[in-house]
Amino acid sequence: MYAASPPLRAPAHTPIRSARLTLRPYLPSDQAAFFQLIDENRPRLRPSFPSREASVQTLADAASVLAMFQQDWQAGRLYVFGIWHSESHTYLGDISLKPNWTAPVTAEIGYYLAAIAEGQGYAREALAAVVPFGFETLRAARLLIRCRADNPRSCAVAESVAFTPLPPRPCLLQPFADRSILYYIRKQASLT
Repeated sequence: MYAASPPLRAPAHTPIRSARLTLRPYLPSDQAAFFQLIDENRPRLRPSFPSREASVQTLADAASVLAMFQQDWQAGRLYVFGIWHSESHTYLGDISLKPNWTAPVTAEIGYYLAAIAEGQGYAREALAAVVPFGFETLRAARLLIRCRADNPRSCAVAESVAFTPLPPRPCLLQPFADRSILYYIRKQASLT
């Protein structure tokens, strides 16, 4: 089915730690914090994460989405980590990797933070912490990030962690391409 096989699943709920953050798969007990962050940040999240925002309208929806994340993790479809402040245990946002499992494997990374967590370097720290998971655990050859052109902070986060912008494809190849999306890539060091 796949040109490259999904790796063995990571041990359940093994966290990734950085200087200030703990990244870990969600637990069912996270549903209230997960719902609250989305509910309080809907207008900000809707342009970049419309499916996530639309699928979490109630606390029960949040529980369903977190259960789906566990299923996706087990199947190797999507690896979603909640971002928690290690000292205060405050839920700050999430970061995910979605591998394509075709050679060479590319994993797309998406991330968001609560408005109150922005501007403190948490997105950079979380992205830097998850890069080894993409290259070592998922064995991806490339990591890809899509950023909205009108979100320079997100673009700066990608560039600060050694992602480089991909040049836009010529309009002849993609006459209806969405120019409001910028793509950033980071290749595994041994492949560059």
